[in-house]
Amino acid sequence: MSQRPASSAPAAPRTATPAHPHSLPLWQLLSRCAEAVAAVRQGQSLTDVLAALPPAERPGTQALSFAVLRRLGTALALRQALVPKAPAPWVDGLLLSALALACGDEYARHTLVDQAVDACKRRARPASGLVNAVLRRFLREEADLLAALEDDDVAHFNHPAWWIRRLQRDWPEHWQAMLMANQTQPPMTLRANVRHGSSAAYRARLVEAGLLTPDSSPIAAATVQASTSPLEPEGFDPIVLPRGVPVQQLPGFADGDASVQDAAAQLAAPLLVHAGGRPLPAGARVLDACAAPGGKTAHLLELADLDVTALDSDPQRLVRVNETLQRLGLGPNERARTVAADASQPSAWWDGQAFDAILLDAPCSASGIVRRHPDVRWLRRESDLTALARTQDALLDALWPLLKPGGHLLYCTCSVFRIEGQERIDAFLQRTPGAQALPSPGHLRPVVEYLDPIAAPASRAMGDGFFYALLSKTP
Repeated sequence: MSQRPASSAPAAPRTATPAHPHSLPLWQLLSRCAEAVAAVRQGQSLTDVLAALPPAERPGTQALSFAVLRRLGTALALRQALVPKAPAPWVDGLLLSALALACGDEYARHTLVDQAVDACKRRARPASGLVNAVLRRFLREEADLLAALEDDDVAHFNHPAWWIRRLQRDWPEHWQAMLMANQTQPPMTLRANVRHGSSAAYRARLVEAGLLTPDSSPIAAATVQASTSPLEPEGFDPIVLPRGVPVQQLPGFADGDASVQDAAAQLAAPLLVHAGGRPLPAGARVLDACAAPGGKTAHLLELADLDVTALDSDPQRLVRVNETLQRLGLGPNERARTVAADASQPSAWWDGQAFDAILLDAPCSASGIVRRHPDVRWLRRESDLTALARTQDALLDALWPLLKPGGHLLYCTCSVFRIEGQERIDAFLQRTPGAQALPSPGHLRPVVEYLDPIAAPASRAMGDGFFYALLSKTP
């Protein structure tokens, strides 16, 4: 499919999954992991699968599932070589899970096999002999089996073939680095609520709590900037922890003193609030279209006294937006309203008063957040991108008339594909008189230089893949 230098990413990358992320029996979690892998392969979101599990089983199942999905390309190729005719979905999920984990270093190999066979005996006993034979054969022939996959890009990079081809086309000099970055565990990044105290003050509290070292330095926007000159808008000040912790351990989290938000996502609110080099005035009307889960909505309200309408088509997702605003002490109220409606149909919800600024965080492939959601790569199809591009165009066209002359619209997606980023903006500018592009970050890529965010200095931690375009409407 493509030529790779000898130094490219290994077929089975080692991730930062803890050796023992759970206290439940391994056979039990392998059984749950097999369910999750089978569900993802049938098109179900891993988030939904995990939400349906008993709370005690979620952390361990998530840890195993993440590790497996990051190596699913390798596991699929191995299973195909060992069992050309796929068994029933759950048994196949179990085989894929065990093969993927056997390529890592989370568990002793023979213990892993024993526990996988035990899981099969408890749920699908007639298939336990097959599972035992296949996994034992892998242990005996591992070197030869993996060597036979050397020219298989899907097995090597653990992404679908179409995804790899598109990155090669969009980013000919960076596609391997981006695929490698997707295999890493992302850092935990925080945003201090500046209405409760400065970022520097919150860093000091983290140091006092033992969650941050005294020499940790702030992140510059250049660390999440990949393709254009760095932009460091006022209000952009992410805090990266050296290791992830439960939010209950964060000082003042329940009181709204901080939020968890990736560094790249933290650019949105500062870019819009300070668009054109001048801050939005108090009381400015701002629309946050497609607002759920609410991180950007909250950041806007933290930075300025705005009149914000947070819109989302899913009423259930707006529940989380309201909960976030309540925790941060920002609403919902007359200055922070949530509305359940389709942003592409303004006639159903717009009151006729133009907005000073619009944030359009458009639905997209989520290809930029694969580190945090490793199932995304296996759920998406290339045809999805065309459909999403039509949705993105429709949203831009529907919302632009709602913007005041002289106002600004910030378009963003958590995607690394150009069809969801610069190509959409180029097409919009061509068909829209009075729309002007202002300096903005453009495409942001996770970068391979920071493969170990835990070992790397906090000031060099990478953010998710994103795209930003800031547009102004000619007065």
